[in-house]
Amino acid sequence: MTEETPTHRRTIVIESFDTDDSYLLRASLTDERPWADGEELIRDVHAMTLDVTVDRRSFIVTDANAEMTRTPHMECTAIEPAFRNLIGLSVTRGFNRAVQERLGRQRGCTHLEFLARAIGPAVIQTMASASSRRAGAAGISRTVKEDSDSWLTNTCHLWAEGSIGATKIREGWRPGLDGYPARTLVEMRQTRS
Repeated sequence: MTEETPTHRRTIVIESFDTDDSYLLRASLTDERPWADGEELIRDVHAMTLDVTVDRRSFIVTDANAEMTRTPHMECTAIEPAFRNLIGLSVTRGFNRAVQERLGRQRGCTHLEFLARAIGPAVIQTMASASSRRAGAAGISRTVKEDSDSWLTNTCHLWAEGSIGATKIREGWRPGLDGYPARTLVEMRQTRS
């Protein structure tokens, strides 16, 4: 890796907050040119935030607000209200396709659309983190074990139907209680023998 000043820096931060009935996710994106002086040469190109509220039980978006505080064109902010079209979407399966259909390409802003699509996986992590925060390590273990077939199946290669994640749970793995990162399935089986 080089120690030179980067040509471009994109920073994306997603923070989640939970209440009794919903999760609030705040996604922000900034683009900057670290080499520019910020006076004669533009340094800060983009700064935008997307706030999305998701119902804890249904995983439906109940509120969405976009705010663009730094844009290359004054007219960019005119697209902010379009991101209210996220309201009513389920953040479970099919979310990315629905976001793209409603807000992709000329119907939205590529940067805000990217943030919107990043919300779905962040909700899953938020759910696990909220459960663990409320009930300790046993909470995440219980959440994954009890509901893994509905919300984790086919979310990635590890949780593909009938794959390692589900097998580990069937064979007694307790998320959050059996070490992190989780041992391989082979190691699990060896220690049981």
